[in-house]
Amino acid sequence: MDDEDVMWSAAAGAAALVGAQLARKALGKAWVRKRGSIPGNPATSDTTWGEALAWAVVSGVGIGVARLLAQRGVALAFERQRGSIPTAAAEKPSA
Repeated sequence: MDDEDVMWSAAAGAAALVGAQLARKALGKAWVRKRGSIPGNPATSDTTWGEALAWAVVSGVGIGVARLLAQRGVALAFERQRGSIPTAAAEKPSA
């Protein structure tokens, strides 16, 4: 793994973390505005199954999309600056 791949991995990872945290905060605020509070522990009777499942779907999709956008942004920045994306970014993920 060369220096460019290491820099890519660090930048993409950091962008994904920041994107996920920002999405989580925004989703939490939007959920509280609409529903009153974020669902608690689904193992307790304080939260209904429907509410817990809805929160899981909304937060999972929202955070996943935010991570994707952040990593795509880093890839675009690399491509603009260097003319191509690093080898590590171009590899297909393994199953």
